[in-house]
Amino acid sequence: MLIDEPELGLHPYAITVLVDLFKQVAERKQLIVSTQSVELVNELSPEDVIVVDQENDASTFRRFSNEELEGWLEEYAMGEIWKRNILGGRP
Repeated sequence: MLIDEPELGLHPYAITVLVDLFKQVAERKQLIVSTQSVELVNELSPEDVIVVDQENDASTFRRFSNEELEGWLEEYAMGEIWKRNILGGRP
C-alpha cells in the first residue's frame, strides 16, 4: 500500500494516531508512506524510515539504525534529526 502525504490537513494529535494505525497495518502488509512532515517522522524510529536522495540522476535509498543515530536520538526525535539534515532527503 502506498500513501502520499497523509498528514495534510490533520491536527498534530491526529498524526500520532495515524502513525499508530500505520504501525498496526505494517505488521501484516507492506506500507510505504511518503511525507514531508517533521511531526509524522518524529513518531517513527530509525528502522521505520527510509531516506531517498537523488545522486547522479538516480534515486538512492538509505535506512539508518539506532546505533548510527545513537548520539542524536538522545536529544532529538527522528523528524528533528531529518530537519537538521543529518539524514539527507532534502530538496
